Formats: sequence, structure tokens, C-alpha cells
Amino acid sequence: MLLGRRREQETLNRLLRDVRGGQSRVLVLRGEAGAGKTALLDYLAETMPAESVSRAVGVEPESEIAYATLQRLCAPLMEYVARLPEPQRQALEIGFGLRVGPTPDVLLIGLAVLGLLAEAAAERPLLCVVDDVQWLDRMSEVILTFVARRLDAESVALVFAARTPGDEQLLGGLPELRVDGLPDGDARALLDSVLPGPVDARVRDRIVTETQGNPLALLELPRGLSPAELAFGFGGRAMPIANRIEEGFQRRIAELPADTQTLLLAAAVEPLGDVPLLWRALERLNVGPEAVAAAESSELLQLGARVRFRHPLVRSASWRSATPARLRAVHQAFADVTDPHQDPDRRAWHRAHATLGLDEEVAAELEQSADRARARGGHAAAAAFLERAAELTADPKPRAARALAAAAASFAAGNPAKVPELLAAAELGPLEPLQQAGVERLRAQVAFAVNRGRDAAPPLLAAARKLADLDLGAARETYLTALGATIHAGDGVKAVAEAARSLPAGDDPAGRLLTALSGWALGDNTQLRAALTDDLGLLWLTAPAAQEVWDADAWRRITSAALDAARSAGALFVLPTALTARAGALLADLRLADAATLLDEARGLQEATGLAGDPLAAMLLVALQGQEKPALELIDAAMRDAVERGEGRLTAMADHARAVLNNGLGRYAAAQAAAANAVGHLGISPWAELVEAAAHAGDVAAAAEARDRLAEQTGTDWADGTHALADALVTPADETFRAAIDLLPLELPKARARLLYGEWLRRENRRADARDFLRPAHEAFQTAGATGFAARAARELAATGETVRKRSGSAAEEELTPQEAQIVRLAVAGKTNPEIAAALFLSPRTVEWHLRKVFTKLGITSRRELATAL
Repeated sequence: MLLGRRREQETLNRLLRDVRGGQSRVLVLRGEAGAGKTALLDYLAETMPAESVSRAVGVEPESEIAYATLQRLCAPLMEYVARLPEPQRQALEIGFGLRVGPTPDVLLIGLAVLGLLAEAAAERPLLCVVDDVQWLDRMSEVILTFVARRLDAESVALVFAARTPGDEQLLGGLPELRVDGLPDGDARALLDSVLPGPVDARVRDRIVTETQGNPLALLELPRGLSPAELAFGFGGRAMPIANRIEEGFQRRIAELPADTQTLLLAAAVEPLGDVPLLWRALERLNVGPEAVAAAESSELLQLGARVRFRHPLVRSASWRSATPARLRAVHQAFADVTDPHQDPDRRAWHRAHATLGLDEEVAAELEQSADRARARGGHAAAAAFLERAAELTADPKPRAARALAAAAASFAAGNPAKVPELLAAAELGPLEPLQQAGVERLRAQVAFAVNRGRDAAPPLLAAARKLADLDLGAARETYLTALGATIHAGDGVKAVAEAARSLPAGDDPAGRLLTALSGWALGDNTQLRAALTDDLGLLWLTAPAAQEVWDADAWRRITSAALDAARSAGALFVLPTALTARAGALLADLRLADAATLLDEARGLQEATGLAGDPLAAMLLVALQGQEKPALELIDAAMRDAVERGEGRLTAMADHARAVLNNGLGRYAAAQAAAANAVGHLGISPWAELVEAAAHAGDVAAAAEARDRLAEQTGTDWADGTHALADALVTPADETFRAAIDLLPLELPKARARLLYGEWLRRENRRADARDFLRPAHEAFQTAGATGFAARAARELAATGETVRKRSGSAAEEELTPQEAQIVRLAVAGKTNPEIAAALFLSPRTVEWHLRKVFTKLGITSRRELATAL
């Protein structure tokens, strides 16, 4: 029985009822150490059959070993791995070190874990609990957060326990249950159950107050204290509850026999709970089975099929109370008994902690472990291995090289804050010129990753110049990043372009794009269209470059191929950019619902990983939807960020979105002012917005000037159609409007051209002709959800005397959620459930569940009826 936990137990009971009913549920228990989170996890686990429960605990010593906690959680479920699609199965097995193969991306492993849970839950509801998530390794954290956000209809409960105070962003955005101290009455009852004898009521009050009702503190802190010692509470020291509880455990551990203390320490160091391995290590330490009795009678540890501590704080108390010499001896014992062939990385890690001083042999082992970790996608683990390898290296030259490699791995792991310290360590040793240039390049890359403003480009340019005489390929890539940095900053583009032209031209995608972008920066964009590539790593530059040269086909192709490639490869770090770039292209084709789904996915990934894509599509979406308040909130927030960081291109994005919003709402003076501020940035061409706004505002000179600027772009239907439309707005004529409508290849500008032509015809009092163009424009905008422009078209139609009807459509169809709608579109396109699941990062069972709901809403019974029903 859990005192004072009725509310929490009712929440957990509801969670299990939902899971048994076929739904998935996620919950994060947050509370201070000892608040009862582990007891609640125990309660939850005891209500399920043992074979339906998978459990893992984050362990501080392993917080830098990739997939450590995730692998423990998945271990009981690996019998289902054969049911996964081959790419997912291979990624998971490589990530867990079960096979050798090409480096898998984190996202593909995440999809494999999602599928693994779904397959296990297909036989019976599954409960997965993860305690002490503050000690999760980074890769386990990213994957479990991703999986938690994608669970839906798999009959899986995923419940975490997180300590506070701590990183509140950890597992942020997931449903939470706060676990606080017990109410006074329950706290007193719990305290009375462990007090050694009668205690003055005032002392009891003080103890309850000092512990703030923390259950573990109430249970553990009075243990071993006499009534006299309790008379003054716990000494009145200002110490966090977690520290007090851990200190209490340390006191109890210190009273145990030496062999039992060693047993506890060994169990704390070995987080897998592998009893045979533990006994082999204890044998090396001359500790016999008799040591177990004292540990179990003290209620600190249970030793059965697995090792289980009374509470995670017992593990940390044992670990922290050990002398350095004793801790090294335990690590050495585990290194001696760990199979170097089956688990070389854990053996190397134990050897590293057992070593005092310098040891090249151990450092070399750690370096090999880092290579294996990188091959599994574990860059954070590789960084930890390499950093320790550098510390153990005597020779300054390899020591510096290992520190530099650790810095590169930390950057790849998304931990730029660690990089400067490691680079400083690398610079203490002798570095070859190429290595020194690499230091500067990495330092500059970190600066650009953290802040894409005006300060990012100069160090990148300096690194590129150093690399020019050492490694042409690396120099070109660094010049290209420097050029991209100046494009984002909106300043210094020509200087970088001129410097880049000193290099021999490269024939690889990055080299060709560097040559073309340098030419564009210096006023010659003739090579830009030919340099457009589907290379995923260059998407951040090629997508806006395709817009810059008005190549609609290339824009569609590049963004579609990039999204497919990012998804199929599970390229987590590129996927947000691919999602937002593709969303931008979909908006241009008036596919607002599809774009919104991708942007929702991008937001979810940003919450899970901290990685963000280009914000322009999100701003344009709400601008096109005519949602003035949320649009202005997004735009103003982007503008503040841009000003703070000195990021000129972001400022232009915000102004461009503001111009679209105001043109849709018919506020032409405001649209003209915003569009005029957005000129001169790659892939952001506000000239069409400027012509439209200025023409409606009566500023013919400004409209003509913008039209003339558009005349500089020719050679594609998009460019020629846009120029024709601008010409028609400045000098209205039927043939010019019609030419624009015929030429424009993208649905949004085509619909806007019809609207503009219809508006002119209505002003010319040609009402019947105006309706022929206003009607399809209104239908296109309303169907897409571009309500601002739809309302503008509706007003014009009403002015012609036509009654504007709302879009017809079944109520059931309009009730489809964005996710259901996207699943339906893929199903109509002929995709199977596993293919849809892989595309949307769902489990096939969730796809099947959503389709059943869609069939009910639409009144159909099979996929064959979907297209007709819609």
C-alpha cells in the first residue's frame, strides 16, 4: 500500500486501462529524489504480468555510452526483431553492436524501436518503464523521446521517472505527473512506522517539515539514529533532500562488512544487472557469497536473476562513497572478466577507469571503441572514448590528435558546448598544419551552428584560407559554408565569393555549387541552375538557389528527393531542413494541408532533438491562412531573433511573410513596405509581392521599378509568367494577364494571377468576364485553406453580383485530422501500410488504426473506396 498516493495511482490505473483498450500512453513522473517515483513505477509494473514489462534505469557511469539504457530496455523484446523491415532491423542491430555494417542514422533506429514495441504489443499490452532518466545517454534520450511522440495505437505504455530539480527540457512536451511530498497526515504515519521509539511531537513535526513529506527521506533518514540523535531533527543543515538521503545510505553502507561494501560497489559499477558477470568480478576481488546476506538484510540490494537496488540512490551512494583506489580495483576486476571479443567497448571503458596515470595500450583500445561507436551512430560515446583516450596518452602528438577527434565527435553528436574545451586541449600539443586548420574550421563550424548571424562567417573564411594550401576538398566545403553563413547574415557575401574564386574549380557537387554561388554573389547567376543538385547535405543552399533562378521543377524535385532521402536514410540532423524546405514547395503549389503536416512533424522533431529547419514556411503557412494574430506572433518573434543574432536573411523572411499576409488581407501599403524591406537575399524574391502591393496602393512608379527588376530573370515559365503578371499590373491588358496565367507553373501564383485579372476586369465593369477568373481563384484558395486570399476573392465575386457559396464537402471528410488526411493521401497513391508507416514515422499498426477510423468517418469498408469517397 502506498500512503497518500491515491491521485497518482488513479492516474496510473487509467493509463493501464487505456493501454489494455488498444491505445498507447506516455507519462513522465517528475519529482525530487525519494519522492516516490520508483515506488509508483513498482506499483505500475506489479499490475502487469512479468512478461509484459520491460524495465531499464539510467546509470550515471554509463551516461556517455551510446544506446546503453535503450539496449537494456529493448533486450527482453529482441525476439521480435526479425519481424521488422530489413533496413530497420539492420540499423537496430548495428546500433546495438550485434552486427557490423554501415553507420545507421539515429532516426532509422528510432523507427526500428517503435516497430519493435509495436510488434511486442501485438501479442499482449506492453509496459516499458525507464527510471532515472536524468542519467540517460544522449542517443537513448533522443530515440525514446522520438518513440514517445510517435506511439498511438499500439497498446504500449511508456512511463519515465525524471528527477527534479534537473533539466526540465528532458522529455519536454510529453504528458507529466508531478510527484510531490506526502500530505502531513500520511507523512506522520510513514515516519511513525520507522521511528525507533517515542519521539517528542515537536521533533516529529520538525522532521516532517524538514523532509517536506519526502517518503524515502522519512523512511531512510531516521534509520540507525537513537532517540537522542533524533531530538534535534537532522542537525538543521541546509542540504538538498537527495543529498541527505544519499548521505543516509552512505552511513548505512559504512556500517556493513568490507566485503559487503565491495559487493554493493561492484553491483553499482555493473549496470546490466548481469549476476554471473558480477560473481566473476567478485571472485577476482576475493569476495564470497556470504557478503550477500548482509546486503539483503540491510534492504539495500536484492540478488536474484538480476541485481536490484533498494533505490537508485543506493547505487550512487555506494559509488560515491568508495575510495578512488577501491573503485579502480572494481573496474579492473570487471575488465579482467569481460570478454574482449563479445563486449570490447565495455571492457575498454572499465580498463580506462581502472587506469591511474598514462597508458597507451588502454588509450588505443578506447580509440578503437570510438571507431566502433561512430560506426553505430554513437558520436557522443565516441567523444567520451576519445576524450578519455587523450587523457591517458603520454605522447603529445597522438594526444592532440585524439583530443581533436573527440572535439569533432562532440560536434557531430550535437554537443557544441564541449568542443572549445577539447580544441584547447588539442592545441596544447604539436599539430600539423592541416590539423591546425581543422581546429580553426571546427571552431568556426561550432560558432555557425550556435549562431548563424554576422559573427559566424569571418572564422569560417579564415579556416578556409588556411585549408586552401592543405586540402582543396575541405577548403571548398569550408568556403561554401562561409558563403552560406554570409548569405544567412545578409552581409559580406561578395568578400567571401571573391576569396573562394582563388581556388581551382571543383567538379564535385559542393565544388560546382561553390563556383555558381560565388558567381551569383558577384552578379552572375548563369551557372546557378546547372549547379543545382539533389545532394542532401547541400539542401540548405540548393533549395533557395532553385527559387533564386525561378526553376519550379528543380525546386519540386530537390525538396521531394531530399525528404525521401532523409526519411529512407533516417538522416535525423538533416530531416528538419528537408521537412521545412519541402513544406515551402508545397505551399507554392497551394497544398497547405500537406505543408502543415510536414511542419507539425518538424516541430515535433525540434522538441525532441533541438534541431530546427528554415522558419519561412511556417510563417508563410499562417500568412496564407489569413490568421493575422498567430502570423504576426511568428513573424515578430522571428524578427526579434534576427535582430538579436544579426541574421539578415531571417529578417527578410519575416518581411516577406508580412507582405504575403497583408496582400491577402488587402492591406497594400503595409504589404508594400514589408516587401521593400525583403529584397536582395537568396531564394527570397519579394518583387512579385511588391508589384502587387504597389499597384493596388496606387504607387505606379514603385510597381514599375519592381517589374523591371523581375525582367532581369528569364528563361523559365515561372520567371516569364511572374514578369508577365507584373507587366499586366503596371500596364493592364487582357493578353498579358492571360499569358501570365498560362505560363505560371505553380498553383499559388497561378491562382493569385486569376484573382488579380478578375479584380481588374471587375474594375473595368466587365463583370461576367471577371467571374470566369474570380470563381476558380476563390475555389482554389478556399479548397486549400488560404482563407485570406479566399476572402479577398469572395469580396470581388460579391461585387460582381455573384452569391458566394461555401465549399461543398462531406462533414466526415472535413473531420479528418491532418494525420488521417496524410495517411489517406498515401493510401490513395497505392502505398502499403508499412510504406506509409515508414514515410510518416509511425508503426504499421497505428496506420491500420487510423485507416479504420477514416473508413468509419467516410462510411466505407476498404481502401479501394477511398478515392471515390473523397
